[in-house]
Amino acid sequence: MQSILNSFKYAIQGIKDSLRLESNLKIHFITAFLVILWAYFLRFTAVEFAVLFLTIAIIFLAEFVNTIVERICDFIHPEKSEKIREIKDVSAGMVLITSVISAIIGLILFLPKL
Repeated sequence: MQSILNSFKYAIQGIKDSLRLESNLKIHFITAFLVILWAYFLRFTAVEFAVLFLTIAIIFLAEFVNTIVERICDFIHPEKSEKIREIKDVSAGMVLITSVISAIIGLILFLPKL
């Protein structure tokens, strides 16, 4: 039981560290909270909420993976490198694509309610 509690403790610490290190993640958390609140007031159905939560989760996953990639790259190769730049750019591109698709899903969910 203690190992399970430790796993949660370490995971929560990782989230705190990510929020401290990544300003974009803070923006995503605040935006997610506001979007969920807005969906509540617009009386989203259970299915609409499920799609919304999955979309938000995918954005967070992309941001966390991007943070991990950046931290590993900086740790392994702290000096400037074209290969490291490419890796980081691809990772950032993943977040951008995820964010654009999520915005489109948001429009699909919210526009009919307005």
